[in-house]
Amino acid sequence: MGVVKTEAKIFACTQSTVLGEKIAKAFGTELGKVITSTYSDGEFQPSYEESIRGTRIFIIGSTNPEPRNLMEMLLMIDAAKRASARHITAVMPYFGWARQDRKDKPRVPIAAKLVAKMLEAAGATRIITMDLHADQIQGFFEKPVDHLYASIIFLPYLRSLNLPNLTVASPDMGGSKRAYAYSKALESDVVICYKQRAKANVISHMELIGDVTGKNVVLVDDMVDTAGTLTKAADLMMERGALSVRAICTHPILSGNAYERLENSKLEELIVTDSIPLTQKSDKIRVLSCSDLFAEVMDKVHHNRSISSKFVM
Repeated sequence: MGVVKTEAKIFACTQSTVLGEKIAKAFGTELGKVITSTYSDGEFQPSYEESIRGTRIFIIGSTNPEPRNLMEMLLMIDAAKRASARHITAVMPYFGWARQDRKDKPRVPIAAKLVAKMLEAAGATRIITMDLHADQIQGFFEKPVDHLYASIIFLPYLRSLNLPNLTVASPDMGGSKRAYAYSKALESDVVICYKQRAKANVISHMELIGDVTGKNVVLVDDMVDTAGTLTKAADLMMERGALSVRAICTHPILSGNAYERLENSKLEELIVTDSIPLTQKSDKIRVLSCSDLFAEVMDKVHHNRSISSKFVM
């Protein structure tokens, strides 16, 4: 008997259907058919409408809260396992619940670890994700994790702007490593914002470490949620003499009054990926697609080829 070649099929969770279609097109195939039945109380059941026996399947779905997105991914994985798929790869452009990666005070969960265990228990044999909130979340998994960096998408765009006196900035101390990596690639200076929080998503005080006078500043972060930190940092830098302030954020969560804050801020441009679909349009937001990056990595994974060239910080 000859060697059986495993077929590859791509499916998408409800929220990530548009991105899934882009990835499938770049991969050279069509998105697989899934029907989701919903009961009147909100319970739902995904169903694969084609055979996946013996195949390698990629399930595309960001798991940002609300909880339905994570639950749908888990149900899709479980259904694939029970339908005898040979390999089940959870492709999660945005890995939700990642901010809870440690106990930062007594009597709280480590949600990122719990999510990792749930994905494995459901039947995922591999995880592909992008710009985790903390790199060490990879260690929560016993299965292989391909952690991609959106810098491979953002750096060419930044270079195309040809900004003079470019300075890379981190909106907080935790993002300094990411900012230094970008500054090294762009051969630019670095400044860092120091912030104190009154509580989650509420900043009580912010200070700037470094000089931005006469500089075109690019803030770099893994996500933008309420946009409070970004807009406050942008306004502070303009007050300190910056010529312009842009921001690069991989995951556009943009909850609460984020869109309003962006419009009212001195931020010239917010550059994001389509890891999470935008809920509103804004002239200040520029979306760069991550579909080609994921399609290329998925193709390499399927054909057992090296993907180390894509691990560019």
